[in-house]
Amino acid sequence: MTIRVLVADDQTLVRAGFRALLESEDDIEVVAEAVDGHEAVELVRALRPDVALMDIRMPRLDGLAATAAITDDPALVGTRVVVLTTFELDEYVFGALRAGASGFLLKDLGPQALIDAVRVVADGQALLAPQVTRRLIEAYVDSTPATHPAPEPAADDQRLAGLTPREREILVLVGRGMSNHEIAEHLVLSPLTAKTHVSRLFTKLGVRDRAQLVVLAYETGLARQA
Repeated sequence: MTIRVLVADDQTLVRAGFRALLESEDDIEVVAEAVDGHEAVELVRALRPDVALMDIRMPRLDGLAATAAITDDPALVGTRVVVLTTFELDEYVFGALRAGASGFLLKDLGPQALIDAVRVVADGQALLAPQVTRRLIEAYVDSTPATHPAPEPAADDQRLAGLTPREREILVLVGRGMSNHEIAEHLVLSPLTAKTHVSRLFTKLGVRDRAQLVVLAYETGLARQA
Protein backbone atom coordinates (compact mmCIF):
# COMPACT_ATOMS: atom_id res chain seq x y z
CA MET A 1 0.00 0.00 0.00
CA THR A 2 1.47 3.34 -1.08
CA ILE A 3 1.55 6.21 1.43
CA ARG A 4 0.47 9.42 -0.29
CA VAL A 5 2.19 12.55 0.99
CA LEU A 6 1.77 16.29 0.52
CA VAL A 7 4.73 18.58 1.27
CA ALA A 8 3.94 22.19 2.27
CA ASP A 9 6.90 24.57 2.56
CA ASP A 10 7.59 27.97 1.04
CA GLN A 11 11.21 27.03 0.25
CA THR A 12 11.64 25.34 -3.13
CA LEU A 13 14.80 23.49 -2.14
CA VAL A 14 13.21 22.07 0.99
CA ARG A 15 10.23 20.74 -0.96
CA ALA A 16 12.50 19.28 -3.64
CA GLY A 17 14.70 17.63 -1.03
CA PHE A 18 11.76 16.06 0.79
CA ARG A 19 10.25 14.84 -2.48
CA ALA A 20 13.50 13.25 -3.65
CA LEU A 21 14.06 11.56 -0.29
CA LEU A 22 10.54 10.24 0.17
CA GLU A 23 10.09 9.05 -3.39
CA SER A 24 13.28 6.99 -3.12
CA GLU A 25 11.11 4.60 -1.09
CA ASP A 26 8.86 2.10 -2.88
CA ASP A 27 5.94 2.61 -0.50
CA ILE A 28 5.83 6.44 -0.46
CA GLU A 29 4.57 8.83 -3.14
CA VAL A 30 4.59 12.64 -2.98
CA VAL A 31 1.31 13.56 -4.63
CA ALA A 32 1.63 17.36 -4.37
CA GLU A 33 3.67 20.31 -3.13
CA ALA A 34 2.25 23.50 -1.63
CA VAL A 35 4.00 26.85 -1.28
CA ASP A 36 1.75 28.15 1.51
CA GLY A 37 -0.96 27.05 3.92
CA HIS A 38 -3.83 28.13 1.70
CA GLU A 39 -2.62 25.99 -1.18
CA ALA A 40 -1.94 23.12 1.22
CA VAL A 41 -5.54 23.09 2.45
CA GLU A 42 -6.90 23.23 -1.11
CA LEU A 43 -4.67 20.35 -2.22
CA VAL A 44 -5.53 18.22 0.80
CA ARG A 45 -9.22 18.68 0.07
CA ALA A 46 -8.70 17.76 -3.58
CA LEU A 47 -6.24 14.87 -3.21
CA ARG A 48 -6.85 13.49 0.32
CA PRO A 49 -3.23 12.48 1.02
CA ASP A 50 -2.45 10.16 3.94
CA VAL A 51 0.15 12.53 5.41
CA ALA A 52 0.74 16.27 5.08
CA LEU A 53 4.19 17.57 6.05
CA MET A 54 3.47 21.14 7.13
CA ASP A 55 5.98 23.93 7.65
CA ILE A 56 4.88 26.49 10.23
CA ARG A 57 6.06 29.79 8.76
CA MET A 58 4.50 30.23 5.33
CA PRO A 59 2.91 33.20 3.52
CA ARG A 60 -0.81 33.88 3.07
CA LEU A 61 -1.87 31.18 5.56
CA ASP A 62 0.61 29.78 8.06
CA GLY A 63 1.01 26.12 8.92
CA LEU A 64 -0.95 26.37 12.16
CA ALA A 65 -4.05 27.79 10.51
CA ALA A 66 -3.73 25.29 7.69
CA THR A 67 -3.42 22.42 10.15
CA ALA A 68 -6.53 23.56 12.02
CA ALA A 69 -8.48 23.86 8.76
CA ILE A 70 -7.57 20.29 7.87
CA THR A 71 -8.15 18.69 11.27
CA ASP A 72 -11.43 20.53 11.80
CA ASP A 73 -12.89 19.17 8.57
CA PRO A 74 -14.62 15.79 9.17
CA ALA A 75 -14.16 14.95 5.49
CA LEU A 76 -10.37 15.08 5.91
CA VAL A 77 -10.10 12.76 8.90
CA GLY A 78 -7.92 10.40 6.85
CA THR A 79 -5.14 12.98 6.48
CA ARG A 80 -2.57 13.21 9.27
CA VAL A 81 -0.60 16.43 9.64
CA VAL A 82 3.02 16.45 10.74
CA VAL A 83 4.33 19.90 11.67
CA LEU A 84 7.93 20.76 10.87
CA THR A 85 9.70 23.15 13.19
CA THR A 86 13.20 24.56 13.56
CA PHE A 87 13.34 24.90 17.34
CA GLU A 88 12.71 22.28 20.00
CA LEU A 89 10.40 24.49 22.05
CA ASP A 90 9.24 26.85 19.33
CA GLU A 91 6.18 28.70 20.64
CA TYR A 92 4.39 27.91 17.41
CA VAL A 93 4.48 24.22 18.23
CA PHE A 94 2.11 24.84 21.15
CA GLY A 95 -0.34 26.21 18.62
CA ALA A 96 0.12 23.15 16.47
CA LEU A 97 -0.92 20.94 19.38
CA ARG A 98 -4.09 22.96 19.74
CA ALA A 99 -4.63 22.77 15.98
CA GLY A 100 -4.68 18.97 16.09
CA ALA A 101 -1.35 18.01 14.51
CA SER A 102 -0.55 14.30 14.65
CA GLY A 103 3.16 14.82 15.01
CA PHE A 104 6.14 17.13 15.30
CA LEU A 105 9.55 16.91 13.73
CA LEU A 106 12.63 19.06 13.91
CA LYS A 107 13.85 20.16 10.49
CA ASP A 108 17.38 18.97 11.18
CA LEU A 109 16.32 15.33 11.50
CA GLY A 110 18.15 12.69 9.48
CA PRO A 111 16.83 11.27 6.19
CA GLN A 112 15.81 7.90 7.62
CA ALA A 113 14.02 9.59 10.52
CA LEU A 114 11.83 11.50 8.09
CA ILE A 115 10.97 8.34 6.16
CA ASP A 116 10.19 6.47 9.38
CA ALA A 117 8.08 9.39 10.58
CA VAL A 118 5.87 9.31 7.51
CA ARG A 119 5.28 5.59 7.95
CA VAL A 120 4.54 5.91 11.68
CA VAL A 121 1.98 8.67 11.21
CA ALA A 122 0.37 6.97 8.21
CA ASP A 123 -0.10 3.94 10.45
CA GLY A 124 -2.18 6.05 12.82
CA GLN A 125 0.42 6.56 15.53
CA ALA A 126 1.46 9.88 17.05
CA LEU A 127 4.86 11.28 16.29
CA LEU A 128 6.56 13.58 18.77
CA ALA A 129 10.30 14.07 18.42
CA PRO A 130 11.70 11.88 21.24
CA GLN A 131 14.06 14.55 22.56
CA VAL A 132 11.27 17.06 23.08
CA THR A 133 8.11 15.07 23.81
CA ARG A 134 7.79 15.39 27.57
CA ARG A 135 9.09 18.95 27.78
CA LEU A 136 6.91 19.98 24.86
CA ILE A 137 3.65 18.65 26.30
CA GLU A 138 4.42 19.90 29.80
CA ALA A 139 5.23 23.34 28.41
CA TYR A 140 1.99 23.25 26.41
CA VAL A 141 -0.06 22.48 29.50
CA ASP A 142 1.84 25.06 31.58
CA SER A 143 1.30 27.68 28.87
CA THR A 144 -2.47 27.68 29.43
CA PRO A 145 -3.40 31.30 30.34
CA ALA A 146 -3.82 31.94 34.05
CA THR A 147 -7.37 33.14 33.37
CA HIS A 148 -8.34 29.59 32.51
CA PRO A 149 -9.31 27.33 35.39
CA ALA A 150 -6.65 24.85 36.45
CA PRO A 151 -7.25 21.24 35.42
CA GLU A 152 -9.24 19.25 37.93
CA PRO A 153 -7.53 16.37 39.69
CA ALA A 154 -7.37 13.30 37.46
CA ALA A 155 -9.75 11.31 39.63
CA ASP A 156 -12.49 13.94 39.23
CA ASP A 157 -11.96 14.98 35.60
CA GLN A 158 -15.22 14.31 33.77
CA ARG A 159 -13.37 13.42 30.58
CA LEU A 160 -12.09 10.31 32.36
CA ALA A 161 -15.39 9.33 33.96
CA GLY A 162 -16.19 6.57 31.47
CA LEU A 163 -12.78 4.91 31.54
CA THR A 164 -12.03 1.60 33.23
CA PRO A 165 -9.02 1.37 35.57
CA ARG A 166 -7.13 -0.49 32.83
CA GLU A 167 -7.90 2.22 30.29
CA ARG A 168 -6.67 4.91 32.68
CA GLU A 169 -3.48 2.91 33.16
CA ILE A 170 -2.99 2.68 29.41
CA LEU A 171 -3.66 6.41 28.99
CA VAL A 172 -0.85 7.09 31.47
CA LEU A 173 1.52 4.94 29.39
CA VAL A 174 0.46 6.66 26.18
CA GLY A 175 1.21 9.95 27.94
CA ARG A 176 4.72 8.70 28.64
CA GLY A 177 5.17 8.23 24.91
CA MET A 178 5.00 4.43 24.86
CA SER A 179 4.05 2.62 21.65
CA ASN A 180 1.42 -0.14 21.60
CA HIS A 181 4.17 -2.74 21.60
CA GLU A 182 5.87 -1.14 24.63
CA ILE A 183 2.53 -0.93 26.45
CA ALA A 184 1.92 -4.62 25.74
CA GLU A 185 5.30 -5.56 27.18
CA HIS A 186 4.90 -3.31 30.23
CA LEU A 187 1.46 -4.70 31.13
CA VAL A 188 2.13 -8.24 29.91
CA LEU A 189 -0.60 -8.09 27.26
CA SER A 190 -0.72 -9.14 23.65
CA PRO A 191 0.05 -6.31 21.17
CA LEU A 192 -3.45 -6.73 19.74
CA THR A 193 -5.04 -6.25 23.18
CA ALA A 194 -2.98 -3.12 23.78
CA LYS A 195 -3.98 -1.75 20.38
CA THR A 196 -7.65 -2.49 21.12
CA HIS A 197 -7.48 -0.59 24.42
CA VAL A 198 -5.89 2.43 22.72
CA SER A 199 -8.55 2.37 19.99
CA ARG A 200 -11.26 2.37 22.65
CA LEU A 201 -9.62 5.41 24.23
CA PHE A 202 -9.94 7.24 20.90
CA THR A 203 -13.66 6.49 20.84
CA LYS A 204 -14.44 7.14 24.50
CA LEU A 205 -12.45 10.37 24.71
CA GLY A 206 -13.44 11.66 21.29
CA VAL A 207 -9.88 12.27 20.13
CA ARG A 208 -8.52 12.12 16.61
CA ASP A 209 -5.22 10.37 17.26
CA ARG A 210 -2.49 9.43 19.69
CA ALA A 211 -1.03 12.94 19.93
CA GLN A 212 -4.30 14.20 21.39
CA LEU A 213 -4.28 11.32 23.88
CA VAL A 214 -0.84 12.47 25.05
CA VAL A 215 -2.09 16.02 25.55
CA LEU A 216 -5.17 14.83 27.40
CA ALA A 217 -3.06 12.64 29.68
CA TYR A 218 -1.18 15.76 30.77
CA GLU A 219 -4.19 18.08 30.91
CA THR A 220 -6.06 15.73 33.22
CA GLY A 221 -3.04 15.23 35.46
CA LEU A 222 -2.70 11.51 34.79
CA ALA A 223 0.70 11.78 33.12
CA ARG A 224 1.99 14.12 35.81
CA GLN A 225 1.15 11.54 38.47
CA ALA A 226 3.08 8.84 36.62
